[in-house]
Amino acid sequence: MTEADGTIEIRDAHRIDLDSLRRYLDGHLDGVAERFDVRQFQGGQSNPTYLITTGAGRFVLRKKPPGKLLPKAHAIEREYRVMKALADTDVPVPRMRLLCEDESIVGTPFFVMDFIDARVETDPGLAGMIRTERRPLYRSAVATLAALHTLEVEAVGLSDFGRPNSYVERQFNAWGTSYRATETDPIPAMDKLMAWIPEHLPHADETAIVHGDFRMGNLMLDHHAPKVASVLDWELGTLGHPLSDLGYFCTPFHLPNGIPGVRGVLGLDLAAQDLPDRDWVVETYCKLTGRDGVPDIDFYVAFNLFRLAAILQGVYARGMAGNAANSDAAEVGKRAGLMAETGWAIASKN
Repeated sequence: MTEADGTIEIRDAHRIDLDSLRRYLDGHLDGVAERFDVRQFQGGQSNPTYLITTGAGRFVLRKKPPGKLLPKAHAIEREYRVMKALADTDVPVPRMRLLCEDESIVGTPFFVMDFIDARVETDPGLAGMIRTERRPLYRSAVATLAALHTLEVEAVGLSDFGRPNSYVERQFNAWGTSYRATETDPIPAMDKLMAWIPEHLPHADETAIVHGDFRMGNLMLDHHAPKVASVLDWELGTLGHPLSDLGYFCTPFHLPNGIPGVRGVLGLDLAAQDLPDRDWVVETYCKLTGRDGVPDIDFYVAFNLFRLAAILQGVYARGMAGNAANSDAAEVGKRAGLMAETGWAIASKN
């Protein structure tokens, strides 16, 4: 992402007191006195994100959105904490510069990190990359996920970063409640999926640091080699079951390619495109984490499709109420049915 194509003028809804911010950062970042330009990244609808250019370089500011927020939503303090904890590990993250919890500066808490000069490919089919780069990049992504999941939680100071047990069950209950609260038109596949999941919870429980939204679109890629340069958007990071992350990363293999707003590779000739299949991803992950296999991978994929359906249903409901952050929220939310139907198709075979 570059300043030329990744940023815009600050949106009216996300304007901040730049004079106040400049005074504050002048004592914390180099080069502020020489130059201080601020633009907003096009993404970051959940937590507004800005590019700051000073005389010493470029930095990224990420803050909570304005207005009344749910108690545990938009936890930028947790994002800061986990990325700071991962600084000296094999999981690539930006260097954290500061966390400011003083709301008087820009209206909400915020943190500042180094800008990573890298690219983003949101398409899991990697159509924007040359053919020979695709499989090596997938291997780098899987290796990054494996590195995260094999970290010793206590060694990086995150033993209290979340509850250690029953992550999938708790996630199911939370998203199930959210779905019922935002339900509009009936989705029969969702009802079936919600009845199936609690009856098929895997008996084995594990705890690791999980990202919660580990997908191509949240990975920044090296400009010069097919490898992950940084992992961003840790808003859902916590302690949880590592196979939930793996299942989420595998969902594109079950979603159709070519539908606007749906990031899937189903229908592509994977071999011709030099893309791996789901089995390759799982086998590579197992080799890197020392596992014998993941017999419950279908469960974790179906579970994540349920979670995506619940998220999209919430987006749809907010769009219908006219208060969603994205103007196309209603169109995005209508895809909840596709996620539920795909999840149930997987579940009903098991």
